Amino acid sequence: MQHLPPLSLYIHIPWCVQKCPYCDFNSHAQKGQQIPEQEYVQHLLGDLRNDAPLACGRPIHSIFIGGGTPSLLSGQAMQQLLDGVRALIPLQDNAEVTLEANPGTVEAGRFSEYVQAGVNRISIGVQSMQQDKLKALGRIHSQEEAINAAKQAHDVGLRSFNLDLMHGLPGQSIDDALADLTQIIALQPPHISWYQLTIEPNTQFYSKPPTLPEDDTLWQIQESGQALLAEAGYQQYEISGYAKPGHQCQHNLNYWRFGDYLGIGCGAHGKITKPDGQIVRTEKVKHPRGYMDLTKPYLYRDWSVSAQERPFEFMMNRLRLMEPCPTAEFAQLTGLALSHIEPQLQRAQQLGLIALDNTQLTVTAQGHRYLNELLALFVDD
Repeated sequence: MQHLPPLSLYIHIPWCVQKCPYCDFNSHAQKGQQIPEQEYVQHLLGDLRNDAPLACGRPIHSIFIGGGTPSLLSGQAMQQLLDGVRALIPLQDNAEVTLEANPGTVEAGRFSEYVQAGVNRISIGVQSMQQDKLKALGRIHSQEEAINAAKQAHDVGLRSFNLDLMHGLPGQSIDDALADLTQIIALQPPHISWYQLTIEPNTQFYSKPPTLPEDDTLWQIQESGQALLAEAGYQQYEISGYAKPGHQCQHNLNYWRFGDYLGIGCGAHGKITKPDGQIVRTEKVKHPRGYMDLTKPYLYRDWSVSAQERPFEFMMNRLRLMEPCPTAEFAQLTGLALSHIEPQLQRAQQLGLIALDNTQLTVTAQGHRYLNELLALFVDD
């Protein structure tokens, strides 16, 4: 029987107040209308009921409620959702339950209601602390609202919380980017996600590209910012994740360690390892209208990950992490012998992108800087 990895649950809430010009996630502008939250929660639980057999008896290791803007849901809807999840699949003791929140949609007392429902970690999308940059990004909140949201997160008894911050923004200087990061650090979140803005297809920025900083500026921002974070006691554990000791995001770690996850909600993706060794990916119906149509299934499509695709999929996730990768994990989680990728490993070692011994693989500093080139070695031609 194939080794079955830990199982997480991703729940997608598709609505937001307005669509940001950089966003390529499956989100739909609210347009002043009330969210059909009660109806949607029932569909989420119906979706999970259908998927529950895929757990193969495993408890849920972590939950991540993403979007869209999940903090548009009322405390009552969140209680119904998480009560329903717990009734369908057992949660592992002390499971991490994360909710994404936008500072502009956080009402007084809402965080407390989420905590009462079972949320123990909140990820707050700040993105910038400068009003002109927030406006350019289409964000609806202010610097003051971001500060207040962080204060609330400190006060409501969460296990941890994250502040999300971008750099490499339109018209952003090195000083601007580091000032943003310094202000975020001053709010003392246990976890910071700090990453570069990228222009994705099917976004407003893709059709009308803004002027972004030059590559040399981006590299200086990255190096200087990492030094600031390290000095403040944040350990970088993956490409864009920085945490105080003991506050790494367990849900994201399960993704990057090639764990399994059920995905429920509009357009949600899942990855499941079956007892026979087959690895299956799933995708749910994207649009809320179609997803909540009782005459149609929630599942849009599913497909098996072939033996040829597995090395790249494993490495694309695992090599994001700063921690060494035990070489035994490759066989355990892909069902393939390590010899299957021996030529690629040798080439990566010759290029100085990885260090390899009998027990573990470690990405070098050079490998992290040129991660795309490293991953390209594992693409099946």
